[in-house]
Amino acid sequence: MRRSKRIDSPRRRIVLAAVTGLVASAVPFAHGQGISDRPVRILLAQTAGTTPDLIARTLAPRLQARWNQPFIVENRPGASGAIGMEAVAKAAPDGHTIRINTSNEMSIGLFYKVPFDVLADFTPITMVGSTIFALVSHPSVPATNVREFIGWAKARGAEINYGSPGNNTFHHVAMEQFKLQTGLQMTHIPYKGSAPAFTDLLGGRISAMFLPMGVAQNMAKDGKLRLLGGSTRERSPLTPDVPSLHEMGVTGFDALVWFAVYGPRGMSEELVTHYNTLLRAILAEPEVREALAKQGVSVRTSTPQELERIAKAEYDSLAKLVRDANIKAD
Repeated sequence: MRRSKRIDSPRRRIVLAAVTGLVASAVPFAHGQGISDRPVRILLAQTAGTTPDLIARTLAPRLQARWNQPFIVENRPGASGAIGMEAVAKAAPDGHTIRINTSNEMSIGLFYKVPFDVLADFTPITMVGSTIFALVSHPSVPATNVREFIGWAKARGAEINYGSPGNNTFHHVAMEQFKLQTGLQMTHIPYKGSAPAFTDLLGGRISAMFLPMGVAQNMAKDGKLRLLGGSTRERSPLTPDVPSLHEMGVTGFDALVWFAVYGPRGMSEELVTHYNTLLRAILAEPEVREALAKQGVSVRTSTPQELERIAKAEYDSLAKLVRDANIKAD
């Protein structure tokens, strides 16, 4: 039987285009870029339960659903963040390895000799958000506000201990900034992680510490710690009732932690663009914003270029602080 001649009408071309578009949208972008279907790792330089870990575990299932690709969170803590960062720096730039970066990790090279460049060896993708911290003291400290705490600590000098989860953490650097601006001589006690530092703070074995605002508020409500002030110059919209250290007399004090997504150096522009687009769409979802707000994280996104500029400014600022305060790895 003779086949009828195909008529290539405008209507038929429109239908074919629509079908083609639907098929294309169903094919995962990753496969179109030559990426295999093996899992994507989200590497972290922090332990489970930390804010970067919670961010990663919020993003991973949503990336997996949108990309049709397994996303696995992998914690690589140790060496003040160097272990996790090196693993990403040495990974292939094929989209199968990304990480959640914290702003204080910009300073690791200022304290230690590391086998990577914190700026040059990573590909910026997007900002995720930021969080403020609070200065807290143990209830045994006879001070109800920042001014009283400064007076009490000055009278005792280096015999007053403060804690941090380790050298190069925000908790460490922020307290050294606080010491620089107030003239205090407190002694730094670095711990191997947040849990032991927090345990000793609650037990009164250290007198003060910077903690994420959400944690600090909960502990203050229960009377386990005393909340002295927020770390940013302006009050956080998430905690408008908490005054800042700047307001309380530590003029100009302004420190926060931001979080961002990076890949290894050399990721293609197509991969970076796709990651950026997906992550910004996920971070715009109300339930995601609400989940992160419960962890004290205010969502903030960016282009890769904006993140690159922010990271360079952060590095320069931290380098100046390390010089001015003569901060050393204890």
